[in-house]
Amino acid sequence: MEAVEMENVSFKRPHSEDNETNTDEIKRQKVLEEPLKGRENTVHKADAEQPMKPLLEDTKAEIVLKEESAGGDEEELEESDGEGDLESFADMMKHGLTELDVGITKFVSSHKGFSGILKERYSDFVVHEIGKDGHTIHLDDFSVPVDDGDPSEKIFTVLSAEDKQQLEELQLFKNKEGSVAIEVIENTKEKRTIIHQAVKSLFPGLETKTEDRDGKKYIVAYHVAGKKALANARKHSWPKSRGSYCHFVLYKENKDTMDAINVLSKFLRVKPNIFSYMGTKDKRAITVQKIAVLRITAQRLAHLNKCLMNFKLGNFSYKNHPLKLGELQGNHFTVVLRNITGTEDQVQQAMQSLSEIGFINYYGMQRFGTTAVPTYQVGRAILQNNWNEVMDLILKPRPGAEKGYLVKCREEWAKTKDPTAALKKLPVKRCVEGQLLRGLSKYGLKNIVSAFGMIPRNNRLMYIHSYQSYVWNNMVSRRIDEYGLRAVPGDLVLKGGTAVYIDETEADNYTIHDVVMPLPGFDIIYPKHKIGEVYKDILVADNLDINNMKHKIRDYSLSGAYRKIIIRPQNVSWELVVYDDPKIPLFNTDLDKLEGKPPAVLATEGKYKALKMDFSLPPSTYATMAIREVLKMDTSIKNQTQLNTTWLR
Repeated sequence: MEAVEMENVSFKRPHSEDNETNTDEIKRQKVLEEPLKGRENTVHKADAEQPMKPLLEDTKAEIVLKEESAGGDEEELEESDGEGDLESFADMMKHGLTELDVGITKFVSSHKGFSGILKERYSDFVVHEIGKDGHTIHLDDFSVPVDDGDPSEKIFTVLSAEDKQQLEELQLFKNKEGSVAIEVIENTKEKRTIIHQAVKSLFPGLETKTEDRDGKKYIVAYHVAGKKALANARKHSWPKSRGSYCHFVLYKENKDTMDAINVLSKFLRVKPNIFSYMGTKDKRAITVQKIAVLRITAQRLAHLNKCLMNFKLGNFSYKNHPLKLGELQGNHFTVVLRNITGTEDQVQQAMQSLSEIGFINYYGMQRFGTTAVPTYQVGRAILQNNWNEVMDLILKPRPGAEKGYLVKCREEWAKTKDPTAALKKLPVKRCVEGQLLRGLSKYGLKNIVSAFGMIPRNNRLMYIHSYQSYVWNNMVSRRIDEYGLRAVPGDLVLKGGTAVYIDETEADNYTIHDVVMPLPGFDIIYPKHKIGEVYKDILVADNLDINNMKHKIRDYSLSGAYRKIIIRPQNVSWELVVYDDPKIPLFNTDLDKLEGKPPAVLATEGKYKALKMDFSLPPSTYATMAIREVLKMDTSIKNQTQLNTTWLR
């Protein structure tokens, strides 16, 4: 097997205007581009007739190329919540990263590439979690399990049809009044308790209290909002015979996992940390995943289906355990690439190669951020213990468009270095910039480490994980460049979870699919061939010591890990479909099937052609890197915006 280079692209990275940074970048670039001694040319250029084509070509579709992390065991970092208009977004992306900037340079297949539109509609990208038992998770049942501990159906008869109508409108915020009062005809404690139970069970978005009005007793239902409600959620009796956790399947559209859980927690008036899950799923997609919640009944959860947009909950069951990050086996993807230009033969070759050979297991572009300051640069500064640079990289003015308040915040910081003054320019304080400024206001400019600690731990760690990913991508490209797509002596393979070297006598016993490459750290070994030295060289260029990856602050010490070079997707299938209306869905979702919607009516001869792909990937693998291999093109948003201008008009 031979690898193929990306073509029609420059391997030179733009350098910063800052002299010190410029010198470091030149030194680093020299390491990455310098030929290895004794190198044999095992790589040929792709067919010169095949120019790289954009994912979005001659279209006005919204350009959102956020990768879906199949593993979902880590949240991706967002430096701000800025989503400008399309022109501003395109302007910002002119200063963003390309695949070359993060070491993504090779393909494993030799077919001709073709163009197609990825995520023209979020419903073109559907992700189903694969549970630890190997079964793909689907939403296919709305029924609520019968449980001895659930309230008797009889209690619901205490509410009249008019009561239920008013309570429903109150729950959905359609009632102009702030509450609904239900008169207690039989004023006994037992009767009042039954009414309380009925309201709370049927309408989980509401709270109740008993009031005296003109000598009569009323049960008053009302919304509770804010921190007080979340801190003082009412206590429910919970039968000992019932598992403490209600597991359910969450179907969501165009919402990320944490946003979804925050919405559920607000409606249920509980803290978000009582929810658990096996992996996070990104926003711009339809995703189906398992969620567990502590001591919330299936009845209360099921009622949310009447209240919430873009969510559906089902497949309820009670268990004695929560879910844990990383327990999933992977994800199954159904992806539609619209308006493709490839012939049937080209598509056949591309999909057969994906199925038989696979794709290079690069970390996708999402890992490195979308702004002019890549997250791996911040990670490198953390590892160097250069906290002034960490602060500067996050807060300094940067080229490209951002929301106005972020621009003003950065300008204020550059002018005054006053964190309180800069913070006042931010209406949104939860972004990384706001959290760091809050820390600097609290701890002072001489204690940046503590100030940086105000940023949530997962987000802080994502910076250094981004740097590891940057090194890994570059080293894998160099390894394929040097030795091609075959296992060679000195490579690493895993045996029982432990990395071991391939020696001269057993190289023929392994294939490239067995080979792993390390993410740098203090608890791993490096290849015993030339690439091992290149790891050392790139870390030296970054002023880091490969033999001492332990940080003064324990959180930022890198133990390292191993990652397969090539991933072969499982359960691969595909079909070409034609259509006339670009707005119609090209396949039915779980929800469509539950609601009995007929399959999409496709044209036999249409204006447009689409490729529908199905495949499964293991955790922490990027689906867009598989799609990149099929299309043979740069998936970075910067590249798409540079190659596409008509869609902005």
